[in-house]
Amino acid sequence: MKPLASAPSAMPRSGIRVLLDLAAQVPDVIHLEIGQPNFPTPAHIVEAANQAARQGFTGYTANAGLLSLRQAIADKVRRENNIQASAENVVVTTGGMGGLFSALTAILEEGDEVLLPDPGYPNYAMIAGLCGAKVVRYPLAPEEHFWPRLEVLPTLVTRRTKALVVNSPSNPTGAVIPLDIIKALVAFAQEHDLYLISDECYEKIVFGVSHVSPASFDPDGRVISVFSFSKTYAMTGWRVGYTVASGQITAIIAKLQEATVSCASSVSQKAAEAALSGPQDCVQAMVDAYRNRRDLALQILQRYGLPACTPQGAFYLMVDISRATDDSDRFARALLMDRHVAVAPGSTFGPAGNHYVRVSLAASEQALQEGLERLCAYILDGGYH
Repeated sequence: MKPLASAPSAMPRSGIRVLLDLAAQVPDVIHLEIGQPNFPTPAHIVEAANQAARQGFTGYTANAGLLSLRQAIADKVRRENNIQASAENVVVTTGGMGGLFSALTAILEEGDEVLLPDPGYPNYAMIAGLCGAKVVRYPLAPEEHFWPRLEVLPTLVTRRTKALVVNSPSNPTGAVIPLDIIKALVAFAQEHDLYLISDECYEKIVFGVSHVSPASFDPDGRVISVFSFSKTYAMTGWRVGYTVASGQITAIIAKLQEATVSCASSVSQKAAEAALSGPQDCVQAMVDAYRNRRDLALQILQRYGLPACTPQGAFYLMVDISRATDDSDRFARALLMDRHVAVAPGSTFGPAGNHYVRVSLAASEQALQEGLERLCAYILDGGYH
């Protein structure tokens, strides 16, 4: 037979999912590798979906999503994100991943270059590769809070650079980029005529700081904002997110959905409407729990003398394993097999992550404490070779 397509065949898998699959074969595993809230979807959201299904709301919607949901999202981003948008600027997507895929696919072509954070979410590079684009990574350092270094970015731009991806709050570092740097990133994109794709899927999960949307400073429609209901409302399996962009970009994203998924789930869209219009105390309760888990994790690491950069958002913690090794993939596999703890290898997030593993705080306090105790002991008692 003729060969399969080269780009998807060559695309590396996310190390997060590789460890998740391996963990399925190990008994009694403590799961600290996957970014999935351990909370149930709030009851009023589930009930809205149940009611929609019972009433027969189970067919297709418009490619861009329900007009009522898009209007509710536009109201939300105007009110909470200071993004001047209408329903025509919104596309409801199959989760944040669907939004990221469509946003990058709408922009990137063969030979283009895209600036990605290092360490950063591995799926950015996966999508860029499918588009035939070259990945250029910009460094994020713990001593600088894992914030983008504005003096470095211009040195990475060439005539082929097409887009900059920004993620705040960050997966995997938990960094929340402050307002002055966000404004400077938008100005940088303007100066070099780049699109800016802003991954804001963890926007609500912040600890004592404020989340800032780059599109609130965008005068010419070059920012594409990507959001998700998955993390904020513990709705990972519902697969519903959204993009906010200029009308020209939104039309392309909606057309891409027609060619790939048709539309987001109709029942999930009704659930998303309830999430936006219903009580928000459930969100704050989850954020408070993540903050408590973050503090617990930092106390454990401090007790063992292992360095860590305090995350200001999301629900992840990068643990420095350089005392044991700089091969995070090998370390994560060994930790899984020897101590039955699953973590994400830092190498999957880029070269800068090689001497880290990412620990998810989206697990119970008991699981987090026991898993971190085993991880720290594995590093310090010589269990890892």
